[in-house]
Amino acid sequence: MGQTSSSGVKAHMETAQKTGILVLSNRKLTEMPDLSTISKVVRTLDLSMNKLTGLPSSVCDLSNLKHLNLNGNKISSLPDETGRLTKLESISLVSNLIVTLPASMSDLKHLKSVILSDNKLTEFPVVLCGLPQLDVLDLSGNHITAVPDGIEELQAVELNLNMNQISAISPTVASCPRLKTLRLEENCLAISSIPQELLVDSQVSLVCVDGNLFKMKEFEEIEGYSKYMERYTAVKKKMF
Repeated sequence: MGQTSSSGVKAHMETAQKTGILVLSNRKLTEMPDLSTISKVVRTLDLSMNKLTGLPSSVCDLSNLKHLNLNGNKISSLPDETGRLTKLESISLVSNLIVTLPASMSDLKHLKSVILSDNKLTEFPVVLCGLPQLDVLDLSGNHITAVPDGIEELQAVELNLNMNQISAISPTVASCPRLKTLRLEENCLAISSIPQELLVDSQVSLVCVDGNLFKMKEFEEIEGYSKYMERYTAVKKKMF
C-alpha cells in the first residue's frame, strides 16, 4: 500500500460504504488497496496522483463503478478484464504510461468520456470506436501517427488529437456520425493530408489545425473549405 497509513485508507473506505465515493488521491500508493468490502457499493473511485504502476484484475469486480480517475500515476496498461466494468461512464488516465488498451473495452457501452492525454499511445485506439454513448475522447499528447480506417465507427462528439505525430488521416473520418469538433493542432500534417471529405461531407463544424506543416492561409484555400465554413458559421450563430 506504499507509504500511506492503512488506518487512513480504512477510514476513507468506511465513508465510501455510505457515500459510494472513494477518494485516495495523492497518498503515495504503490498498489491499490483491497476494495472487496465495498466492491458492490463504490460508484466513484479516485486514485489520482499516486505511484501506481498497474491495476489488479480485482478492480474489475467493482460492479457499480461509474467514474474512475487514475490521473498522474505510472500505469502502462489496464487489466484485460476492464470490459467487466459495464456501468463505467468516465475514465481518466492523464499523465500515465499507457501504450495500448485492452480489447474488452469495446464492451463498455455506457462510457461517455475517455481522457488519455499525455500517455505513450502510438496507434489510435480503434477499440473505442463503436462505443454508442461516447461523447469525448481526448488523446492529446501521445505519439499517434495516423487516424486510421475504422475511425468512421467512432461515436464521439469531440475528438482531441492535439500534440501527436499524425501525418495521415483516413478520409473515412468524414463518416463519423456525431463528430462535431476535431482537434489536430501541433501534429505533422501536410496540407495534402487533410481529406477533402472532412471539409465537404462531414458533420464536423470545428477543425483545429494550427501548428502543422502548413500555414493557415493554405488551409483556407483548399477545396471544400467554404463548405466547412458554412457549418462553422451556422453553429456560431446558434451559440449567440
